[in-house]
Amino acid sequence: MLGDYFFLALNNLRQRGLRSWLTMLGIFIGIAAVVSLISLGNGLEQAVIGQFGSLDTDKLTIQNQGTGFGPPGSTAPRQLTEDDMELIESVQGVDLAIPRLIRVVSVEYNDVVRFKGVINVPKEEREVEIMYDSVNAEIDQGRLITEEDRGKVIIGGSFATEEEFRKKIGVGTNLDINGESFEVIGILEKTGSFFIDSEIFMPEQDLRELLGLENEIDLIVAQVEDPDRIEQVAEEIERKLRKDRNQDIGEEDFSVQTPLQSLEAVSTILNIINLIVSGIAAVSLLIGGIGIANTMFTSVLERRKEIGIMKAIGAKNKDILYIFMLESALLGLVGGIVGAALGLALAFVVSSSASAFLGGINLQVTFSLPLILASISFSLLIGIFSGIVPAYQASKMNPVEALRK
Repeated sequence: MLGDYFFLALNNLRQRGLRSWLTMLGIFIGIAAVVSLISLGNGLEQAVIGQFGSLDTDKLTIQNQGTGFGPPGSTAPRQLTEDDMELIESVQGVDLAIPRLIRVVSVEYNDVVRFKGVINVPKEEREVEIMYDSVNAEIDQGRLITEEDRGKVIIGGSFATEEEFRKKIGVGTNLDINGESFEVIGILEKTGSFFIDSEIFMPEQDLRELLGLENEIDLIVAQVEDPDRIEQVAEEIERKLRKDRNQDIGEEDFSVQTPLQSLEAVSTILNIINLIVSGIAAVSLLIGGIGIANTMFTSVLERRKEIGIMKAIGAKNKDILYIFMLESALLGLVGGIVGAALGLALAFVVSSSASAFLGGINLQVTFSLPLILASISFSLLIGIFSGIVPAYQASKMNPVEALRK
């Protein structure tokens, strides 16, 4: 009997053709959005966390709070200073404090202008070694740069590709950086980090002269002697900086960040993004459910005579209820299946396009069978709940009244 109900409901939907597909449009969009966004969101989280793979467990990052969008520390109203460096180095457990400058410059080559990030190469030899080690820098062409290489730079692996300047950059190429000519003496191997692969590394003195910087420091990297005590060292640095700046707890205009805190901050942002886009998708699903209910109400009105005939030849209220409930459930089920398939296809298209466009970032789609099944099940439930009232209305229809109309 249930099979008969199913085939009868399926045949009714097929007869309505285009109207059935239009009814499911909202479900298509909602489920496709949920599946694609969550699949991409998981892949994005792995890709972004991968960008932090170069963070070592024995290093702290200290910077002043910024006021805008830009490289870390560069938009802070109060810059870090040499005094802050000395204070941080005086903290027990800190082995070395390294000053970092991270700015944006204009780069012209082959009559093409791009805006790129530039990082200072520190003055001291040990600081240079730690910097290269922290970003996993391996030379692909040429050699690594030192503070003594004035007027020279090295560039990340993605920087040298033909896509950037319509012509490949090689060792010996001269780049026009903020109006000054610099020779490329080295090209790094691609690290898989979008940040490192697209950067310029320049001697600190050259960078200060190029941008007119005096004693400013964008951020300080503190190497800790014992990685197991990194939290205690971070707390001590915060305490000393607060005391030096006469600030109370909660009023700090600086931050001391551990690698774990950096990853947690990224994960929190991504979770918020996933929550927002899921909410947008939920609105689409709600619209889809309203569309199913509207179609089922219309179907009841259009098929009053059919309902009257079925009741006249012996169909019970529950038979009519089952038929209409199955129709609305099928609308939700088919909408969920098609929407899930569209969502996966969209996720793969976006993933391929983004990976090709962003170069160093490998954005992969995370396929989750539980997510697919949950999305389809949710769509089925929307169909069922959307059809309850119209189906009940149809089942309670008086056969005499139905036939008369």
